[in-house]
Amino acid sequence: MRTALLFGSSGLVGGHLLNQLIKDTNYSKIKLFVRSVPEISNPKIVIIKTDFNDLENYKEDIRGDDCFFCIGTTKKNSPNKDEYRRVELDIPREITKIAKSNLVNSFIFVSALYANSKSSGDYLKFKGLVEEELKRLNFPKIGIMRPSFLIGDRKEKRASEKIGIFVFKLLSPLLLGPLKKMKPIHAETVAKAMIRVANENLERNIFESDEIVELVLN
Repeated sequence: MRTALLFGSSGLVGGHLLNQLIKDTNYSKIKLFVRSVPEISNPKIVIIKTDFNDLENYKEDIRGDDCFFCIGTTKKNSPNKDEYRRVELDIPREITKIAKSNLVNSFIFVSALYANSKSSGDYLKFKGLVEEELKRLNFPKIGIMRPSFLIGDRKEKRASEKIGIFVFKLLSPLLLGPLKKMKPIHAETVAKAMIRVANENLERNIFESDEIVELVLN
């Protein structure tokens, strides 16, 4: 029986991931690292109220078998450039280093479509830099998930994302070949794929959006 470490359980993908982990018999313990304590009760769950400004204080807690990282923000929620960088780049990189030092076996990270460390935009650049850090640390197993527009019920409303999903749903029949990865994807599908990556020995470790769907269907 294994221990899962979950960062970002209150988000769209993280919420589905938590539900899947609770049902998964491979896991006997789920450590939730949260800013505020959620109203959830399950014998598997251990809630760790976390000050993300001082992660070294939680080094002993960041121990387990599989780490799932789903934390992210938006420019709207983090308008301060330094804060945005801290959430999207500094926090995930620090957690990857602590997890590696604690011999965590696998690290499964929600990245982004077209993530690239050399991108001119901060969002794709920071996701790409975290991907590079994961590869450099050489975990026994990593899973880099690059979903397209996420479909699901968010607690917060993102107007631009809703428009994007609507447009790409209309265009989906035309998105063939290399463009298949641009089709919107259900957050629950991403969560299921993350658990599969952690539990199986797959040949690759980067999964584009259409490949995430194939993981769940096969």
